[in-house]
Amino acid sequence: MKSLWKRMAGGMEKTRNRLANGIEDLIKRRPKLDDSFYEELEELLIVSDVGPQLSEELVQTVRERARQERVQDGEQLTALLGRVIIELLGGPSNGDSCIPKPNPESLHVISVIGVNGVGKTTTIGKLALRYQAEGHRPLIVASDTFRAAASEQLEVWGQRAGVEIVKSQSGADPGSVAFDGIQAARSRHATVVFVDTAGRLQTNANLMGELQKIHRVLDKAHPGAPHEVLLVLDAVVGQNGLSQAQSFRDAVGVTGLVLTKLDGSARGGSILPIRRKLGTPVQWIGIGEGINDLEPFEPEAFVEALLKPTGAAIP
Repeated sequence: MKSLWKRMAGGMEKTRNRLANGIEDLIKRRPKLDDSFYEELEELLIVSDVGPQLSEELVQTVRERARQERVQDGEQLTALLGRVIIELLGGPSNGDSCIPKPNPESLHVISVIGVNGVGKTTTIGKLALRYQAEGHRPLIVASDTFRAAASEQLEVWGQRAGVEIVKSQSGADPGSVAFDGIQAARSRHATVVFVDTAGRLQTNANLMGELQKIHRVLDKAHPGAPHEVLLVLDAVVGQNGLSQAQSFRDAVGVTGLVLTKLDGSARGGSILPIRRKLGTPVQWIGIGEGINDLEPFEPEAFVEALLKPTGAAIP
């Protein structure tokens, strides 16, 4: 079994090639920690999709702490940058401690939201498999009734995970499907329900209103539901994910983030401004297309994968 760092490092290869290798080259070219060094470091963070404002803030923080801690060389500075990023991400993790633990004796409802094409369907299949492996009894509810192929795609992933799915005909009311899903969960003694919702642009007020309706129906069917609202974001869109996250948070609230497609993007740094702006924890990351290619987000492993150059020893 590969270590989490090794899996993340492999999945984030494009981001590592840009940032970690860039910093390694910078250290070789500019061994002195002067103004030019810090200017180039800021540029490397910006092109890794950390964003201009946060990149500037990170470099200012690192520069000041390097002076206080008497950091003498680039390797020490890289380690310091890693510690600063971990702090930004909420501090060192304890495994998957940022992920709520459902009570196996009661029904736990998770709404999965996001724009079109971010990977909500695949994420639900991967999550269902993980929760099942942990001893829960998952059920998937296909409340995306706008897209004709949505429930069929979800059913394929449900079959891969060995998890039952509740669906209706195309065009059915999404709220009604969500309500029926809760009733089915009770009758089938499910402990975790994943509610798939239609992808919607954050600028579409009508569809955002429909999402709010689904959540109201869930609360009526099972008071307190949804207990979690997972927003799925595509790493490929980079900084654009920030506006998506803000809109969904304002509309329905978001308890956790899932960042997908890290394996196909050089924009892994986009996690940082989103985490900083929303204060919402990143809970899961997608690092491949396989059903097992979803990992709990761990800041330390992420920083290792972000800052350790290609070719470095992997534990």
